[in-house]
Amino acid sequence: MIAIIDYGAGNLKNVKHALTLLNIDSYITGNPRELTQADGIILPGVGAFGEAMKRLREQGFVDEIVSQVNDGKPLLGICLGMQLLFDKSYEHGEHDGLGLIDGEIVRFSSREKVPHMGWNQLRLKQTTPLNDRVQDGDYVYFVHSYYARAKDENDILHETTYGDTFTSAVKRDHVMGMQYHPEKSSRVGMQLLKNFGEMVR
Repeated sequence: MIAIIDYGAGNLKNVKHALTLLNIDSYITGNPRELTQADGIILPGVGAFGEAMKRLREQGFVDEIVSQVNDGKPLLGICLGMQLLFDKSYEHGEHDGLGLIDGEIVRFSSREKVPHMGWNQLRLKQTTPLNDRVQDGDYVYFVHSYYARAKDENDILHETTYGDTFTSAVKRDHVMGMQYHPEKSSRVGMQLLKNFGEMVR
């Protein structure tokens, strides 16, 4: 069973619908205490980093997410949810994140059109069950103006090039994040969600 965190900044219904199509049980919750009932957690998100962290704190999710991760529970951040896993972001100021992945969130250079929106390719950087049946060069769907700079290369799961090469997915043990939207990424995205579901089981 996977808990999908509702803090008022997520693409919840599409994520839940994708999991349902994969026969993966899930529930949406705005109550931090209900994370204890789950076998895995998904942190979705769209919007601004600072506002998202504010909402997570106000609803009591920050400490509970960290506690559940420390207990070994798999966590997947999607889009803004992935960015929140990092130490800090420079989106509209400087904001602290969850600190589960070392690195920072920065804006694309002025050379590139933002947001980076549409289909782009993955370059696989790790051999892991999360990459099962996913190949170098597969396409996924992005919508974002800021991107992650992971401090430790060992945390990088996928890279993508849009002007510069950036971290498009991360994995540190049981903490994972995808900058793209797997729920909007057709076969490849569904495979990635299925693989996460298998890891949770």
